[in-house]
Amino acid sequence: MTEHSGIELAPSILASNFAQLAADAREALQGGGTLLHIDVMDGHFVPNITLGPPLVASLRKALPDVTFDCHLMIENPDNLIPAFAESGANWISVHQEACVHLDRTLHLIEQHGCKPAVVINPATPVHTLDDVLDIVHHVLVMSVNPGFGGQKFIRNALKKMQALAQIRERRGLHFRIEVDGGVALDTVADVVRAGAEILVAGSAVFGHGDIAGHAKRLLEAARAAKLACA
Repeated sequence: MTEHSGIELAPSILASNFAQLAADAREALQGGGTLLHIDVMDGHFVPNITLGPPLVASLRKALPDVTFDCHLMIENPDNLIPAFAESGANWISVHQEACVHLDRTLHLIEQHGCKPAVVINPATPVHTLDDVLDIVHHVLVMSVNPGFGGQKFIRNALKKMQALAQIRERRGLHFRIEVDGGVALDTVADVVRAGAEILVAGSAVFGHGDIAGHAKRLLEAARAAKLACA
């Protein structure tokens, strides 16, 4: 088992009110979030455009001590890794599907002082990651097709989390397992049982007011599911 066995909540700021981004983020962290998930979309790799390094840099000024988990849903991520590292990213994840030279890209992230991670889309098999699992900080399993928040959870992702947990155990590796997409009160127990440890949640945290309360309830449900597994 990895040394990080605790459950962490990573509120996804894509679902927050961008007019009060830092305030919403602080409220989610007060509710128990331990890091912020920042979705970067370029309008090419996914059909949406979100935010870039300047916004990350300004958020970093407002939240100097929070771990920023930057998820690059972009083509040619090598071109922007230096800028995101400089703007304040701590973890940078790239898509297996977007990287022609995945090993090189992951090492590039590390060279810029960030924790490297890899992401797989719902239709990408886990075995495509076999040769990089020993160099990543975490694997992010997409449980929706990337591009938009608020989508329905794709249950096949549970099998991928289970497979990753088994591979990690068998090979004695230490990467963490993160899940993104449709994580809410009705799915959180399933993803925890499947092996997810870092839970990205957007709409479930930011979508209905009382941000801190929603974050707290989601985290409590996740931790209860984890205890039930033990």
